[in-house]
Amino acid sequence: MYMLNSKEYDENKVHQALDMLYADRKNEFRELAHVLLTEKAMKSMPNWKEFVLNFSLDVEDAFKTWSGQNSLSTRSPQKALTILRQLGHDKTSMNQLTHLLNIPYNLSLEFKEIYRRLR
Repeated sequence: MYMLNSKEYDENKVHQALDMLYADRKNEFRELAHVLLTEKAMKSMPNWKEFVLNFSLDVEDAFKTWSGQNSLSTRSPQKALTILRQLGHDKTSMNQLTHLLNIPYNLSLEFKEIYRRLR
């Protein structure tokens, strides 16, 4: 997955950190997966956890742009709309959307902390 394939991350540490995070956050991973993927896609996609984690890293990165921590790029508007459309599909309130934005944001922060602590 593209965020995890950056030079910033070591593949072995990524898998170790992901396994540790998934052990504690199974429900959050599954909740996001059900929003982002169909049941059929989830069953046929062996790397669905990496997909969810990459999405989470994207949300955190987008938040940095939204909050002014990062400058706008030419992709920023499209990325923001894509994230909001993926998570907002079939939602009836901003509270539901906010809940779904908080899950990937927190997963991303926890992943980065676990990854940082690994040797």
